[in-house]
Amino acid sequence: MSNTPKYNLKIFPTADDLSISAAELIIAIAHDAITARGRFTISLSGGQTPEKLYSLLAKPPWREQIEWLKTFIFWGDERYVRFDDSHNNAHQAKSILLDNLAIPASNTYLINVNLQPNQAAMEYEKEIKTFFKNEPPRFDLVLLGLGENGHTASLFPGITVLAEQLEGVRDVYVDEEKMFRITMTAPLINLARHILFLVTGSNKSEILKNILTSSFQPDHYPAQLIKPSDGELLWFADKEAAELISI
Repeated sequence: MSNTPKYNLKIFPTADDLSISAAELIIAIAHDAITARGRFTISLSGGQTPEKLYSLLAKPPWREQIEWLKTFIFWGDERYVRFDDSHNNAHQAKSILLDNLAIPASNTYLINVNLQPNQAAMEYEKEIKTFFKNEPPRFDLVLLGLGENGHTASLFPGITVLAEQLEGVRDVYVDEEKMFRITMTAPLINLARHILFLVTGSNKSEILKNILTSSFQPDHYPAQLIKPSDGELLWFADKEAAELISI
């Protein structure tokens, strides 16, 4: 019987090492995508974990290694708060990353939080489908984080959207946060060519172990829904986050 794990996990000594390797991977995927298809499509994540990564990509020598004019940026989910709110995922990425790049505003696709949540979700889904035209809405890379409760994007435990079978965008109400969020569905995320989870800190060690090693329980561990249909799924974790996993 093989002892090879079912998941593709890379463990790094520190969060800084993780961020450097993530930046290198993004640059490689961007180069391959632009060479093959003339553009690079990436869906960003929010939260604290990717901040170091965004800071790296915003400055030399990393910044110069991606053709930003051929890069198109989306978000996997968004909190239903004003764009200028520090908790807004797009605001976070703009202030850390995008404001430091020579990238046209037309290359960034924001979730419109000025609309009602259901309207914002429908409009974003329409934008994605319009962008990809007659092709499947398949991103070159989707970045994801992992919450201590097993959520990713805004796919939280127990919510009805976990059962969604369509590739789209939905509004969800998160009871524990008393707020609406907008999220890509798991089937849409799973179309991606590459999916990269970034997980750091000892506070994520138990949930990371459960996601990777427990039986399939998506109502409890929504991140288990992320299984690309024809793509690569990678987990990058620092040593603290992976401390409970035996390799």
